[in-house]
Amino acid sequence: MSTSTRTRILEVAATLVRESPDGDISTRAVCEAAKVGAPALYRHFGDKEGLLSAVVDHGFEKYLATKRERGETTDAVEDLRRGWDSHVAFALDNRNLYRLMNSPAMRTPPAAALESHRILTGDLERAAVQGRIRVAPELAAQMIMSANVGVALMLVSRPATFDDIEVSHRVRDALYATVLTPERSPNAQAGAEVPTAAARLSALLRKEHGAGLSTAEAALMKEWLDRVANA
Repeated sequence: MSTSTRTRILEVAATLVRESPDGDISTRAVCEAAKVGAPALYRHFGDKEGLLSAVVDHGFEKYLATKRERGETTDAVEDLRRGWDSHVAFALDNRNLYRLMNSPAMRTPPAAALESHRILTGDLERAAVQGRIRVAPELAAQMIMSANVGVALMLVSRPATFDDIEVSHRVRDALYATVLTPERSPNAQAGAEVPTAAARLSALLRKEHGAGLSTAEAALMKEWLDRVANA
């Protein structure tokens, strides 16, 4: 019964968020619509922030499922481009949910946001192994995610000013031109730039779990390589 109650509260809250003019809801309205008392809501979700965090994860789950199941191609860069575009498409299809996910009122990032960042970092680590990024994957992930979220929020929150999806494509291409290297020919590794080579070695070190180094040595080597990559 408790699982059924939790699910009903969650689905009602998700509907109210979607239908709200500004995406905001009250716990009282949720309780009334779900036909439960406030103690039941707080027992399952702790407080309003806990409820809203669960609503975000519930709504974002379908999007994340497609990213988990998509399978990796041999072209990590193309996966990165598709990842940017699918992120923006989700935001446009779920405007209130997306605003809620990135609201300053959410003191603890929803699990969905953290997993999305991990997936992006994984794609960048594959690109680094292929010698395709100029900086360490962690820094590249921060740059891309902040730009991706910023563009999506502008398209969602200010449609009168940001009324053309082409702005997303332009920002994506401009940023990727900064973060990514041009496609290399098979013999181009010897002439690779030092930061790119450092990013690639750092990614390979993680992939090979230290490559024979102790934990402390691997951590130090990664720190040095990331410094060079991010210089």
